[in-house]
Amino acid sequence: MRDHRKLRAFVLADALVLSIYKCTAQFPKSEMFGLTSQLRRAAVSVASNIVEGSARPGIEDYVRFLGFAYASLREVEYQLSISQRLGFLPAQDYEPMGKLAAETCKVLHGLILSLDHTPNGVARFKRMSAH
Repeated sequence: MRDHRKLRAFVLADALVLSIYKCTAQFPKSEMFGLTSQLRRAAVSVASNIVEGSARPGIEDYVRFLGFAYASLREVEYQLSISQRLGFLPAQDYEPMGKLAAETCKVLHGLILSLDHTPNGVARFKRMSAH
């Protein structure tokens, strides 16, 4: 089995979860079951899917769960943008979190691409586009 704790993608995703929990604690109470909940859920999903994929025995399952993590991460990026535009997330909080999310996205995408080939170099799965 793979140790998810050794993956840079996981370390970044985990840091993003903690950062999002801290910043959403300041969101309006009216958003507790709306954007606060959605943003937290999506962030936890990123790290959780990396963990679950790492525990899967086959490379195809591993890559599939990394793909789920990537999709959740793109959701986080959008929800951070909404939060900032609605005034829930000040620029001084949004900018570092946006950068952390973008870096996590880049690293996770690279991990997926590194696993997405056969020994003879043929792509195993459909490619996803990085942002």
